[in-house]
Amino acid sequence: MNKTMTVIGRVAAITGAVLLILLIMAYSVMWILVNGPSPTARRLFVLSVKETSAGGFLADIYLADEEISEILGSNGDDTPEEAVDVSLIQIPSETDSSVPSASDSENGEITDPGNGSEVGSADSGEAAANDDGIEIIDIEGSTYNGKLLIISDPKRIFVGVPDRYGADASGLTVAAMIEKYDCIAGTNAGGFYDPNGNGTGGIPDGIVIYEGKILWGNLYSSYNIAALDQNGILHVGTMTGQQAMDLGIEYAASYGPALVINGKACNENRTLGGGLNPRTVIGQRADGAILLLVINGRSLNSLGATYDDLVEIMLSYDAVNATNLDGGSSSIMIMDGEYLTSSAYIFGERVVATAILVK
Repeated sequence: MNKTMTVIGRVAAITGAVLLILLIMAYSVMWILVNGPSPTARRLFVLSVKETSAGGFLADIYLADEEISEILGSNGDDTPEEAVDVSLIQIPSETDSSVPSASDSENGEITDPGNGSEVGSADSGEAAANDDGIEIIDIEGSTYNGKLLIISDPKRIFVGVPDRYGADASGLTVAAMIEKYDCIAGTNAGGFYDPNGNGTGGIPDGIVIYEGKILWGNLYSSYNIAALDQNGILHVGTMTGQQAMDLGIEYAASYGPALVINGKACNENRTLGGGLNPRTVIGQRADGAILLLVINGRSLNSLGATYDDLVEIMLSYDAVNATNLDGGSSSIMIMDGEYLTSSAYIFGERVVATAILVK
């Protein structure tokens, strides 16, 4: 018995020592990033951790509130007011656009809605096209890697939702959303209330529109939006719920910032900034094809991407309009039951409030 307790004690002591060494190393690396000679490294560190729900306190350890506010204030995240010019998108032909149907909802309840270096380019990125109008492309940059889906028919894209919303409700994982709607592929979509990284996906951040009905949000508030209208045209930027209804928006989720509007980069006269984090993006080409991008992050082989990186990627694949979606530990891409990207969530895949799905 004494020998057993001795072994357990030694293992515990060694484990504690290793953890202490790792903590000291992590603290030292972060101290160097914040107090070293590079203001760029300091800025990236602050922006990266402050974009997380659970890790924002790390910046507070090293910097005063005034210094953090100055860095965050320099982050150009204002969304342009310019409206999407639908005439720039020419969708070739009408196709079957049926989506699993949901009955009317009340009080948020939804009844059975249905079961650095060069950016990769179309010439240089490894691409794989299947017979179903979907192309898969490997994306690589100096600090990131990820996957891009190009879906030729925009009417195959819609926003998936859980059974209901509310403080006592829970979202679904992207995998569960795909299974529920019997879809081919999907990514996460809009943000959700996530205090200290413990959100359940039951309370969306912003507006949610499903089959032309507002399930969350209201007519009079303004939202940063990723929305698809009845013709399969992607709308990005800011709009009120009423404007969304007037435009005939069928599906929408909220996040941001907008990256490209009417063929113009939103960082044309300023930097959008952002830290190095996992990212999810939706865009659309002039021929109507939808671009779904997920960037891996918070790992040794892929730290993540900034908003400006995302603009560069979207433009390199001819996006006319594009916007950033929720990222971080929510970012994931799944197709045909395979995880094309890695989740940064330490407990596996997060539940989310909305998903971009491909029929």
